[in-house]
Amino acid sequence: MMKKILTSLIVPSIFLAAVFYSCSGDDVYEEAPLSKDEYPNITAAFGANINLSSLENYANQIKPAYITKDNTAGNPITDKGATLGRILFYDKNLSKDNTISCSSCHKQELAFGDNAVASIGVNGTTGRHSMRLVNARFSNETKFFWDERASTLEAQTVFPIQDHVEMGFSGTNGDGSLQDLIAKLQNIKYYQEMFTFVYGDAVVTQTRIQNALAQFIRSIQSFDSKYDAGRASSANDQQPFANFTAQENQGKNLFLAPPVFDGSGNRTGGGLGCAACHAAPEFDINPTSRNNGIIGKISGTGIDITNTRAPSLRNVTNSSGLENGRFMHTGGFTTLQQVIGHYATISIAAGNTNLDPRLTPNGVGQKLNVTAQETDAVIAFLKTLSGSDVYTNKKWSNPFK
Repeated sequence: MMKKILTSLIVPSIFLAAVFYSCSGDDVYEEAPLSKDEYPNITAAFGANINLSSLENYANQIKPAYITKDNTAGNPITDKGATLGRILFYDKNLSKDNTISCSSCHKQELAFGDNAVASIGVNGTTGRHSMRLVNARFSNETKFFWDERASTLEAQTVFPIQDHVEMGFSGTNGDGSLQDLIAKLQNIKYYQEMFTFVYGDAVVTQTRIQNALAQFIRSIQSFDSKYDAGRASSANDQQPFANFTAQENQGKNLFLAPPVFDGSGNRTGGGLGCAACHAAPEFDINPTSRNNGIIGKISGTGIDITNTRAPSLRNVTNSSGLENGRFMHTGGFTTLQQVIGHYATISIAAGNTNLDPRLTPNGVGQKLNVTAQETDAVIAFLKTLSGSDVYTNKKWSNPFK
């Protein structure tokens, strides 16, 4: 009689699996090991921070119905692409000496901005203050950087990489080129696996890098603020929000309503007109905006009148009400009170041929005559634009930790 042999040998736990037998004879088949990790280098580099079997939700995040602006264009967010973008965003290998990543200048705990006047790069410090990136997707303005030199977010992503000061793959001053970076990433094993996972093959290209980074940055959104709770239960922004204090509603009205000026540029009534450039509910910059009266440079030498963009006003403060770093392209203001004070009295500086006409009623610099009570009310309103999830959500955090 044919015998079936069942081995009772003790084997390591990693080989636990079903035991198979032949249909005839005394052959014994060893216990089959579990299938090996298909992406071992991703597992080794990121552990549980990147789970390719259960990706974070980037593509189908909920956004309020009243948010209508979107600069995504032809590069829609995917869970796979944004996951690759997250790795690229936090990877110091994207700098020539492996010391700087995108996150070095755009910190999650600061709504993806920086608290330094100028951010540190591989060859010095940046010429302008680093913008907050939160809600970068939701805007009428499709150009990026303070001076709008990048026509899309995709184009923007490689400018810092190709900057001699910032990340050092400029192709000048002894730097390697972007192609050198691509070759560098091509030789990193977790990128070989990630590009295969996302794109079907391991080839690293500039377009793939740009698309993945842009998808991740566009995924960084914040709609869990007190403002959003109030707006969701109101027909429009002009109505008093039931969840707001009287001071916050006053600040909202001052922010939204245009000012009334006399012939000398003095405000005689109305609000402060902030929404003319930072319209609700996205609070991003109007594409037609021009220079806001700040023409200095961080270096202190010369003037710069080309800065016409600004980050969204959402999350200008954190969930505790403290400012998320500095303001303006010079990083010259540390408080919202200083920002409001700047707009309260606009001086037309010599050489500023690009000053926004909304700041010069009747051809003279506006004088808003803002009272202390009005300043406090506007600040109280601006604080309602901040959520809490963006600062701690794992899907936007450093996967290398």
